[in-house]
Amino acid sequence: MKRICLTTFLLLMLAQGAWAAGKHYEMRVDGLACPFCAYGIEKKFKAMKGVEKIDVDLDKGLVTVDTDGQTTFTDQQMEKLFKDSGFTYRKMKVTPR
Repeated sequence: MKRICLTTFLLLMLAQGAWAAGKHYEMRVDGLACPFCAYGIEKKFKAMKGVEKIDVDLDKGLVTVDTDGQTTFTDQQMEKLFKDSGFTYRKMKVTPR
């Protein structure tokens, strides 16, 4: 009985990780020069549904965003977001989490 309970528990924990799988986005952006730039970008992404984590690396010009399994970003969407914020969007790399 203990073995069945333990096995069930482990399977549920593994399944929970699969349900929570999202995407990791790395976006190259030109023009990020100061903490206020980073704050403005963070604010825009935090307002979006499904965004779980955001990080802006000013030195590398890199914006990383983790999303839930339901949220996806397109190049067109990111180009508009960054252009509207005064930055130049270059490219995006997407990987599963």
